[in-house]
Amino acid sequence: MSSIYDNIEQPILPELQAYLKQAYRADFCVGYFNLRGWRQIDADIEKFEGGDGQACRLLVGMYRLPKEELRQAFAIGVEPERIDQGQAIRLQTLMAQEFRQQLTFGAPSASDEEGLQRLRSQLLTHKLQVKLFLRHPLHAKLYLIYRRDRATPIISYVGSSNLTLSGLRSQGELNVEVVDRDDTNKLEQWFEERWDDRFCLDISEQLAEIIDESWAGRSLKPYFVYLKMAYHLSQEARDGLSQYRAPASFGLLPFQEAAVQIAAHHVSKRNGVIIGDVVGLGKTLVGTAIAHLCEEDYGTSTLIICPKNLEKMWQGYIDRYGLRGKVVPISRAIQELPNVPARFRLVLIDESHNLRNKEGKRYQAIKDYIEQSGSRCILLTATPYNKTYLDLSAQLQLFLRPDADLGIKPEAYIRSIGGEMQFRRRHSTSPVRSLLAFEQSQEPEDWQQLMSRYMVRRTRSFIKHTYARQDGERYYLEFADGRRSYFPARRPRTVRFAIGEPQTDPYARLYADRVVDVINALNLPRYGLGLYIAPLPSPIASAEEEQLLANLSHAGQRLMGFCRTNLFKRLESSGAAFIQSLERHILRNYVYLHAIAHDLPLPIGTQDAALLDEVGNDEDEDSLLSQDWESSEDAAVDEEAIDPRQNFAQRAAEIYRLYQDRYSRRFKWIRANLFRPELRQNLQQDATALIGILQLAGNWNPFEDSKLVALVDLLQQQHPTDKVLIFTQFADTARYLATALQAQGTTHIGLATGQSADPTALAWRFSPISNEKTIPEVEQLRVLVATDVLSEGQNLQDCAVILNYDLPWAIIRLIQRAGRVDRIGQQAEEILCYSFLPAEGVERLINLRGRLRDRLNENQEVVGTDEAFFEDEQTREMLLNLYNERSGVLDEAEEGDVDLTSEALQIWQSAIDANPALKGIIEKLPDVVYSTQEHEPTGTDPEGVLMYLRTDSGTDALAWVDKDGNSVTQSQMRILRMARCSIDTPPLPRHPQHHELVTRGAELIAEQTKTVAGTLGNKRSAATRTYDRLMAYTQHVRETTPLLAMGTEWETLERAIEEINQHSMKQNAIARLNREFKSGISDEQLAKLVTFLREHDALCVINPEERRDGAQIICSMGLFRG
Repeated sequence: MSSIYDNIEQPILPELQAYLKQAYRADFCVGYFNLRGWRQIDADIEKFEGGDGQACRLLVGMYRLPKEELRQAFAIGVEPERIDQGQAIRLQTLMAQEFRQQLTFGAPSASDEEGLQRLRSQLLTHKLQVKLFLRHPLHAKLYLIYRRDRATPIISYVGSSNLTLSGLRSQGELNVEVVDRDDTNKLEQWFEERWDDRFCLDISEQLAEIIDESWAGRSLKPYFVYLKMAYHLSQEARDGLSQYRAPASFGLLPFQEAAVQIAAHHVSKRNGVIIGDVVGLGKTLVGTAIAHLCEEDYGTSTLIICPKNLEKMWQGYIDRYGLRGKVVPISRAIQELPNVPARFRLVLIDESHNLRNKEGKRYQAIKDYIEQSGSRCILLTATPYNKTYLDLSAQLQLFLRPDADLGIKPEAYIRSIGGEMQFRRRHSTSPVRSLLAFEQSQEPEDWQQLMSRYMVRRTRSFIKHTYARQDGERYYLEFADGRRSYFPARRPRTVRFAIGEPQTDPYARLYADRVVDVINALNLPRYGLGLYIAPLPSPIASAEEEQLLANLSHAGQRLMGFCRTNLFKRLESSGAAFIQSLERHILRNYVYLHAIAHDLPLPIGTQDAALLDEVGNDEDEDSLLSQDWESSEDAAVDEEAIDPRQNFAQRAAEIYRLYQDRYSRRFKWIRANLFRPELRQNLQQDATALIGILQLAGNWNPFEDSKLVALVDLLQQQHPTDKVLIFTQFADTARYLATALQAQGTTHIGLATGQSADPTALAWRFSPISNEKTIPEVEQLRVLVATDVLSEGQNLQDCAVILNYDLPWAIIRLIQRAGRVDRIGQQAEEILCYSFLPAEGVERLINLRGRLRDRLNENQEVVGTDEAFFEDEQTREMLLNLYNERSGVLDEAEEGDVDLTSEALQIWQSAIDANPALKGIIEKLPDVVYSTQEHEPTGTDPEGVLMYLRTDSGTDALAWVDKDGNSVTQSQMRILRMARCSIDTPPLPRHPQHHELVTRGAELIAEQTKTVAGTLGNKRSAATRTYDRLMAYTQHVRETTPLLAMGTEWETLERAIEEINQHSMKQNAIARLNREFKSGISDEQLAKLVTFLREHDALCVINPEERRDGAQIICSMGLFRG
């Protein structure tokens, strides 16, 4: 009687193994051959002699999916396919590709690797011969085992088991043993006929080659794995390079050309791009070239929105490069954009970081135009974000809907809070693949991933070390015509000015502890009006007044912090600017005191975020007053006045009348009696304290200004003929310096502030060569005094000497200032960057800033968004390095925030430029390949494995796990740089833990990035309520009665919960559950109902062919000691 094997009660594998031990040859016919499954029987095949009659012959049929077979059978008007030699070769190629694909699925293991290597050996020694039967689809499963046994020389099995792990061991099958001699002879003849068929092709050598080229084959160089990582990471960039060609007429350098091509791809595919290259790398030219490319490809015209001071420059670019464009100053966006026709399908925004405030009217006007026109966007900025990633989000939302599906999600943040379900609970209104979701994340990895899709950003050091060539110790870029542009060295230099005794030195008097104490003690009531609102005013506030009062309440703490900080900054900048600021502050206080005394309405000025944005604002907030009274003869200070308070009171009355008569629309007006009496008291108290400082300082004399004296010496003695660019934060300081320098003999001097009518013309006069302008020498400028407002976008590289008259508290601004002259085309070998610091050292400055920080923290006051001085150690170190003229202090960090795609592209491009053969080698490498390089571990860089994976949601991810299987970092850039090696780096033997760690890393990523397809809906949906209640119920059962959390019924419940999470519910199930919720179903009853619905296929809509492959391993790199 024949035996039956079903792999449940009776497995077939042990029987096969037992008879193979007695065999000298075997013939197998299967529909599917799993290369990794061969190791189940390879030990028994190994003892075969090999060759004809002494080997295992394996016949693999062409398997066709049931739906394909059905479609073929019922195809109308289609003749059945007839095999010929050409068709057979094509099918053989397809099957070879299928075998290759097999080895790219799942995670590798040491046992699989060893098994595949034995399979390869048996193929090459002819112990195993494999053929493909191609005449027609063949589903047969036959195992013939030949023994030297007279009674039963042939043991055969016919049934359903393929030569796979599941087919031989775990999957339900049906096989019957055939031992009858007549039957086995017929089966043998059946096999021979197909084996000898002319459309049965031998693929033994091909399979050995496939294994040899796979991860289980020959040892691979670490450099090849490193390049494979870079190859995949740079996919989108390479797409751009192949699809777009930068206009030759622009004369772009290679790195600029790459930016144009990559960015054009982003604009086409995603509607927008941010060009975030640091200062001096030619973003303006790159943006123009992208616009030109888009105009040619899509027939668009371009609307350019830029700062007012760059309007003239952009019009020059339009004229020079023939753009179909129009320029609108950003300051005029609200007024002009409603009248601009919606024909501009491309909008280029220069200095787009100025649009960080989504609530601003200017932002809304620009966004509305983009939406109404359906425009694509190019955003240019050297500072894509300042202190918060929300800056990036705001800019992206100019061309992206905040809830649009981006195809990626903030995976690092999701991991940190415990998975997507936790994210959904916390942020129910933020789709997981949207900008709204990314706004919840503070994880750099998430934003790096997002910006790799929307931003091109390279630093000066990146360009220098990846695109530049070397000439001795200097680096240079080469233009197409052979001209060279060298990278100059940035040399920090210190100008030390002495601070003497208070009796003789005005600086010493202003830096006194008393002055610091007064500023720290100021009440600043005008900036915190919301703190003084009367609880029961008479008469009560109108609706309009209530709205004004509500706005005041929102602004207070931020504005108070801003004002206090600003006074300290102006003190550091120059004594003259500080004194001006004190006088204005006092006068504005007296304007309020005048209004209160005469029961007049209070004029409320700027109370919003625009005041805090110092990047675009170099004027004193109170300087509106200066437009009239500072230049008026009638407003001169009455030197003979006994009481300065009387003098300020007189001026205030005049100013109040000006406010009412000439400037009434600049203010919002509100009744003074809506505020408590303490407002008047604190206004007077602050004014009196600040008048005391004015009296202490006395009249400011420029000839006694030791800082100014040091500047004059520098200009007239050390650099008497050089062009010099003087930077200051404040327009008041700039005006003071320009006037004082001219008075002391400096000629050909210019002044550029936010109020300058034509700053571009000043830039051309100061730097005519770099701007390609012909300016008569007599009209050229040698010295240009400028605020940071000028620095945006201007070519100033005729100059190689910079002076920082004051030090921005956001240290990055110093580096950016250097970048204003350290631009492509700079001819000088070095840039001299002078900083003014007290001769006694920097401790006085550090202590002054520290005392302010303590005061702000004490009052919970917040400064503007541009501040970074709270990072004490970083600031202290920077100031000390400047004082000591330490080399490199003004360079960007070598590991700057370059976008990952650009870095990966340059790794790839440099490699194939140096060795073109690498392109074909790397592109042909299959997935799952690995190598190991020698690594000396440290506390932060342990031994372990780096891996490149693609999640089931299509997101690429680099991972790094240590020897214990723990994640080391999620920083994609750090992992890529950790894999860095050279083509000569030798491979180490595979570490015993390598495959185990790769599996662990893949499992971590797969678990952490499980996709929620949005099927649960909102919190009140039947799916969400069911899922949440059952999750809580199962957790409770596990903790309280763990014995109940087992068995078949419990497993069914857990599967049902997972299916609810992953799939859409059937409508009948939704209706049934909603009814039960209304009737108050208990958790236990709900669990039983859901189990019942699942068992009867009435719960979820599940596609039986839907497959979730989890994370796909692309490659891995071991890091271990030699």
